[in-house]
Amino acid sequence: MSGTSHDPQVTTETAKELGLHPEEFEKIKTILGRTPNFTELSIYSVMWSEHCSYKNSIKWLKTLPREGSRLLAKAGEENAGLVDIGDGLACAFKIESHNHPSAIEPYQGAATGVGGIHRDIFTMGARPIASLNSLRFGNLAEEKTKHLLRGVVKGIGDYGNAFGVPTVAGEVFFDECYHTNPLVNAMSVGVVKVGKTVSAISYGEGNSVLIVGSSTGKDGIHGASFASQDITEDSHEDLPSVQVGDPFTEKLLLEASLEAIETGAIIGMQDMGAAGITCSTSEMSAKGKHGMKIYLDRVPQRQANMKAWEILLSESQERMLVVVKKGREQEVINVYEKWDIHCEQIGEVTTGDRLQYFMQDELVADVPAESLVLGGGAPVYEREYRQPDYFRHISEYHLDVIVEATDLRSIAMRLISSPNISSKKWVFTQYDSMVGIANTSTNAPSDAAVLRLQGTDKAIAVKVDCNARYVHANPYVGAMIAVSEAARNIVCSGGTPVAITNCLNFGNPYNPEVYWQFVKAIEGMGEACRKFDTPVTGGNVSFYNQSADDGPVFPTPAIGMLGVLEHYEDAMTLDFRNEGDLIYLLGESRNDISSSEYLSNISGVRFSPAPHFDLDEEFNLQQVVKELIQKDLIESAHDVSDGGLFTTLLESAMPSDLGFDISTDENFRKDAFLFGESQSRVVVSIHPSRQDEFLDFMMGTEVEFNLLGEVTPSNIVVDADDWGDVKEWKEEYENAIGNAMSHSVEATEV
Repeated sequence: MSGTSHDPQVTTETAKELGLHPEEFEKIKTILGRTPNFTELSIYSVMWSEHCSYKNSIKWLKTLPREGSRLLAKAGEENAGLVDIGDGLACAFKIESHNHPSAIEPYQGAATGVGGIHRDIFTMGARPIASLNSLRFGNLAEEKTKHLLRGVVKGIGDYGNAFGVPTVAGEVFFDECYHTNPLVNAMSVGVVKVGKTVSAISYGEGNSVLIVGSSTGKDGIHGASFASQDITEDSHEDLPSVQVGDPFTEKLLLEASLEAIETGAIIGMQDMGAAGITCSTSEMSAKGKHGMKIYLDRVPQRQANMKAWEILLSESQERMLVVVKKGREQEVINVYEKWDIHCEQIGEVTTGDRLQYFMQDELVADVPAESLVLGGGAPVYEREYRQPDYFRHISEYHLDVIVEATDLRSIAMRLISSPNISSKKWVFTQYDSMVGIANTSTNAPSDAAVLRLQGTDKAIAVKVDCNARYVHANPYVGAMIAVSEAARNIVCSGGTPVAITNCLNFGNPYNPEVYWQFVKAIEGMGEACRKFDTPVTGGNVSFYNQSADDGPVFPTPAIGMLGVLEHYEDAMTLDFRNEGDLIYLLGESRNDISSSEYLSNISGVRFSPAPHFDLDEEFNLQQVVKELIQKDLIESAHDVSDGGLFTTLLESAMPSDLGFDISTDENFRKDAFLFGESQSRVVVSIHPSRQDEFLDFMMGTEVEFNLLGEVTPSNIVVDADDWGDVKEWKEEYENAIGNAMSHSVEATEV
């Protein structure tokens, strides 16, 4: 078929301009048995983009563990992972990136990222109850970074607060490598009754296809393709690729959709995210092994004279595709009209596998659904990979040549005031952590966010984690650490890790060194997930986080982990409780400052190995911490991670303005003992009356433990040296980022 007379002529050059390789263009011609018209080529260009097809990553993603006794949906089967959490309830959760849009337009890029991930949850029938995020930016001293940070945080806050889902946890990391390519990863967590979910599927000849939500405009066209290319100095010209969000419409869409599901008239439902109508019609049809006839002129439009391919590829927000049982359309339409939401029938389900798109009764595209999707006709590639050249610098690192710091108090103050270690208060105070009718977060200080499940004695613990500096130093070990630290945070909060979602942020996959990082990170992640029995439920791959000036970002496989607390009373916090409580360090100390914040940003050593890590040692530690909590032998638990032991102690002391008096171990360098980030360590506090029971228990384990000191009324004492009142440290820790942001040009102009 030729398409409309207004379509550009289709050639190999046309395909290249749309991001398709010449061999892919030839494959499309083979699939169709003819040359595609421009509308059809546009469909393939988005569906075969890396963002939608995972063509450069699926080979390795399939090696990740995807089986588990709690899983109700395997990775890739639904819009999000679905885990049985007991008492007839399931948890739907997922993390995704919105990196490229946020680099160009930080406010809307971040806001629509939040909206999109929530839709993935409630289109399954689950009510979102919590939001998390993982953010990466360049040097905070630069105005560009402050502009991006300000826009992203406001976008997340404005959308989430208005939508009515609390933001309960997250992480923020700064490094020069993210100067051009910030990373904005959003996670949503929802709860649904088992058996009450809706699948992203279409079947049943004659069933109706409805579009619900906002009108369709030209925003976001070719957004999936835009996310599948490097950021350049001209990327600002792609500003129309950034979508615009409306959280108030999304709130109405949520309530209407959950009510519509209750009618029992719905066959399937899917969010219109990347690639819009194209993606939802093709994926739902391919899954149900049926076709569709779609009449694009029936789609509510907010801009006049939109072309067929523009309607198909639009990524306008707050829209969903719903397949409804024939004859029951009005039941569903009535629900959406009640909530003042557009609901229009735009097509019908057909037998066979053809997707036929019409415009004013003219057939403008005719393609097989299966040819568009992952596992169908979409191409799968195996890329060349090799160890990066920078590893020779890492191999040259020796601890002995690093001069040991002597002014430890000054170093500690600089460390806890650095953007990566200091409080993210400036960020999280812009998020409403208590909003929402389903909010169950206590906001108690703990390593993971704990949310009680209403009507049960259970709770869930959720966390996002990844130290990208570790992954850069050793992708295999760094990815294992990312999974393990997320699990450690869940365990220290009283939970049992059960599953993960991931957001894999890397540079250009055609760069062999970047692809090596990706492959090794997948291998490390898989090994750790198998050890902790936390299968991967799904997620997102974000390649092309790279620019000509900055090169690729640090490999950043962000881990979103779900844990379950069988009894809410088992929840553990990180804060010291009482003056005189004893402070113990669980796990082995080492002369290790590799890849620490202290070594990288205080001492200025850019290349060093990942910190010490042993997976079996980590697993054993977590089992011990879990038992200590269950036996009620400890008052607090806080893992040693970014910033090292001193930061951990300070973070435990500040919530109640208590201090601590500790002694370092003379067997180690003091800077390594206080600031090193070797893994598999947890600080716990114990009431003196429970010390004997604690010691008896620990002596029966293989985990090393040492008495550090005790909790004091307010002062911080290290090796009998008084370092001052905790409130002085708290002032520096809590206000470092806020002070930096208040001194920006943008802030001054406001």
